Amino acid sequence: VLSADAVRIAAGAPVTLERWGGPALRAHVRRIEPSGFTRLSALGVEEQRVAVVVDLDEPRERWASLGDGFRVEAKIIVEEKRGVLRVPAGAVFRHGEGWAAYLVEDGRARLAPIVLGSRSDAEVEVREGLVERAVVVVHPSERVKNGVKVAGR
Repeated sequence: VLSADAVRIAAGAPVTLERWGGPALRAHVRRIEPSGFTRLSALGVEEQRVAVVVDLDEPRERWASLGDGFRVEAKIIVEEKRGVLRVPAGAVFRHGEGWAAYLVEDGRARLAPIVLGSRSDAEVEVREGLVERAVVVVHPSERVKNGVKVAGR
């Protein structure tokens, strides 16, 4: 994993292994290696990576065909929260020193400064600035400004 992500992972964290050619497998983190290494990304960018060792929690019969060096996608749970307000990550953007989103109120966009909490690739936690069931603009273009008419798709 990227070293910037590895610092958020704890031993014992739940893991799901997917896209290896068989069913999704449950596992847990045994350890995060103490030293990193440099690898080139698919785009040719050097990245610092850290090996994360996981132990499978499934019976051997479920993963017997998984071999050494197989490519897998690992989802590692670094934090779990319930009852939080979340919006798609594409709805929030930098605004001044903080973050904001465009709300849709009465068919018009309204700029709303917000305070973020935890984040994933797909969603972000909004701690302040939005209410439950608020409608937000996802991936607003440069044409979306405060007070502009907007319509849902």
